[in-house]
Amino acid sequence: MSDTVNRQILLVEKPTGKLGPEHFKMVNGSVPAPKDGEALVRTRYISLDAANRAWMHGATYRAAVEANTVMAGGSIAEVVSSKAPGLAPGDIVFGDTGWQDYAAVPAKHLNKMPRMEPMTHLLSVYGVAGLTAYFGLLHVGKPKEGETVVVSAAAGSVGSIVGQIAKIKGCNVIGIAGGKDKCQWLTSELGFDAAVDYKDGATFKALRAAAPKGIDVYFDNVGGDILEACLSLMNNRGRIACCGAISQYDGVPSAHGPRGVPGLIVVKRLIMQGFIVMDYMDQSAAALKDLQSWVASGQLKVKEDVIDGIENTPQALIGLLAGENRGKRMVRV
Repeated sequence: MSDTVNRQILLVEKPTGKLGPEHFKMVNGSVPAPKDGEALVRTRYISLDAANRAWMHGATYRAAVEANTVMAGGSIAEVVSSKAPGLAPGDIVFGDTGWQDYAAVPAKHLNKMPRMEPMTHLLSVYGVAGLTAYFGLLHVGKPKEGETVVVSAAAGSVGSIVGQIAKIKGCNVIGIAGGKDKCQWLTSELGFDAAVDYKDGATFKALRAAAPKGIDVYFDNVGGDILEACLSLMNNRGRIACCGAISQYDGVPSAHGPRGVPGLIVVKRLIMQGFIVMDYMDQSAAALKDLQSWVASGQLKVKEDVIDGIENTPQALIGLLAGENRGKRMVRV
């Protein structure tokens, strides 16, 4: 990495169908100078998330990513220089730097992070992925010991942690993932009680067999047909934590699903709640204490998928959307 060249990945065109390499290009920009209240940071690890694709559709909880701009994305970065109190060269921060080597970011939009090894844990179990799993399951899903918890995209960055936390809390845990290898990994390595391969094409039948007593908590990362299958198996007064809708982000969404809304929600007296992890950041210290304790005891295993080279970031996101990863995917810059 040069100290005078700022490699940047631009989104050159918003995709109307599936995301492809042709929607991006890499350019060499200049290293920005920080203004008052900003810090110049050097990106170390770029976080890859299904939400990156959702931002291309339009505004969500953040502004939409526009064509011919630096692709948006969070990262772990190191402060190079600072014109803001509280930040000094060498500090490690998390912020929306975009897909580039250097960024000048207002200090109020940067979160100072502890130095730790491996640094990658700041993006996975101790970052947005781990906190999303923690708050979504425990504060929205509210599982009780002995209940059945189902999580979709269970081999991904959030889902793999959700399932393990549910096991720690004494629940029966079923993961939904794509492919026999992923399903085997969930049960043999992460301790899930059962796993359903949605690529087999018989998700409802397999779920009903894996959860004969029904579902008490469903952590939804995908929406669409899988949400529909889980809705019909929910027990009375069950809880659904709506985290994401991967099936809607890339390509053509389900033509009809989910059916049964609001009918099943009414009849079964379900609570179905969306959430954004930032809503809970004032409670992050307590969450991190629990997560660190579980990792230290071996109850919570951390799986990371690290890709080298900023030039590989577009293909790494495309692969994530296709389900290539296990655990948290990120790019080492």
